[in-house]
Amino acid sequence: MALYPYRLYCQRIDTTKNMARYYLLSIQPMLFGEVAVTRAWGRIGKRGGEKTEMFATEREAATHFLELARQKRVKGYRPVGTFGSSAIGQLSAKS
Repeated sequence: MALYPYRLYCQRIDTTKNMARYYLLSIQPMLFGEVAVTRAWGRIGKRGGEKTEMFATEREAATHFLELARQKRVKGYRPVGTFGSSAIGQLSAKS
């Protein structure tokens, strides 16, 4: 597994549409050698959805991570730091 874990926290805010969304991506090693890509999304300040996908290698997981990040960027999401403090609360509240 990489020395520096993959983490990305993005937001899409459009006050004219009353839109305030977040999208959180991370890659984590699992107990038996697999690699998980976890994503969480929803309205900022609210509990949203979460999905975890398993991959055999870090390379496969990183490729998927980067594709998801690209798709969100195209839709207007912009990075906010590497793992916003509000995002940590969002993800840990679901555990």
